[in-house]
Amino acid sequence: MDELVDIVDFDGNVTGKTCLKSEAHKRGYWHPCVHIWFYTNDVKILIQKRSVSKDTYPDLWDVSVAGHIGAGEKPIIAAQREILEEIGHSVLTNELKLIGNYKSDYKHHKFLIDREFHYIYIAKLSMTIDELVLQKEEVTELKLISIENLKEQILDKHTSSGFVPYPLEYFTMVFQFIEKQL
Repeated sequence: MDELVDIVDFDGNVTGKTCLKSEAHKRGYWHPCVHIWFYTNDVKILIQKRSVSKDTYPDLWDVSVAGHIGAGEKPIIAAQREILEEIGHSVLTNELKLIGNYKSDYKHHKFLIDREFHYIYIAKLSMTIDELVLQKEEVTELKLISIENLKEQILDKHTSSGFVPYPLEYFTMVFQFIEKQL
């Protein structure tokens, strides 16, 4: 779905300009997004498999929930909205912890330049995976995986190709914050 997004500068500051998400991707404008990582008491992470119809990283394992922040929308509100849309889970603002920001600059092809300023949140999963409801257009599967197993798979060149290729520093930051919560 194409939506109106804010254009931000390299540091994530709103410029006062907006455009459609498709335009931001076509022209390589920086725009804000949210990433939400859910974890459990037994040190497992919820990951999602992206739909095969996604224009970026189809059919790969990814962060628990991710999405674009609408123009004028606060990151925490976008996080709550995306969680509800993608996995059918309602989360209170005090259940989400902002752990930092991450800039991603990747040219998929000539007409898809993804320059995103991510607001990264973590939250404890307060329901079972079976209670979650998938948004079929976005997510084809969910699973819980131990942090150790996820680290091994990301570092292994034979299994890492099944995951969205975030840099190791991104994963390290997220895992360190989650492990501090447990």
